[in-house]
Formats: sequence, structure tokens, C-alpha cells
Amino acid sequence: MARVTVEDCILKVPNRFELVLLTAQRARDISAGAPLTVDRDNDKTTVVSLREIAEHTVEVDNLRTALIQGLQKTVDFDEPEDDAEMQAIEIELAEASMNLDLSQEMREDSLNEQDETDFIAPDETEEDL
Repeated sequence: MARVTVEDCILKVPNRFELVLLTAQRARDISAGAPLTVDRDNDKTTVVSLREIAEHTVEVDNLRTALIQGLQKTVDFDEPEDDAEMQAIEIELAEASMNLDLSQEMREDSLNEQDETDFIAPDETEEDL
């Protein structure tokens, strides 16, 4: 049955590779719940899809469109946030960065002061202090 069906379909869709893609798309549609346009006659979904294409009960152009849409990748774009909100976040980050820099400088200054007080000049002794 399938060989005869494929030969019948080649008259409608001359490219065998495209026929395979369109048949697979129609089979996916049927599996997803699309109504059949021919009797199932205890055939598998792919054979039913080939019979539908051969008998021209489904539009090949619609199958092409569905196939292309299924293969296309879509990119979800985030909604643009309010400029005021973005500016507030940027200001908050800048302030946090400045506070971090300031605390690091203060730590370095205190370490330098400790080093200076711990240092005893070579000509001085502890008795002179």
C-alpha cells in the first residue's frame, strides 16, 4: 500500500525529500489531534498522511507553512523596563561600588598606619622609646 501511495504522491509533490517532510508534518498534526480527511482503514498515521496528500484532501501549501513554522526558532524579547527604574538601579550599583572602594581604601590606610607604628628605626632602641 505504501509504495503505491508514494508513487501517487510524487505526482502532487515531485521532490521525494519534501514529500517525506510534508508527510511527517501531517502525521504529527494527526497525532496531535487533527481530524482525518480520509478513512483510516487500519493504516498507520504516516500511510494515512500519504493517502491524504495523494488524494489531495489536505492543502500541501498549508503543510509547508506549518512545517516552516515548526522549524523556525523564535526569540523571546524581554519587555523594555522603565528608564527611571534602570537609572535607579545604575545609581544604586555605582554607590555600592564607591562604598566598596572607600572601605578598601580605609582598610589599606589602617594597615599602613599599623605598619608605621610597628616599625622601629635601626638607630633607635626600645630603651629610647
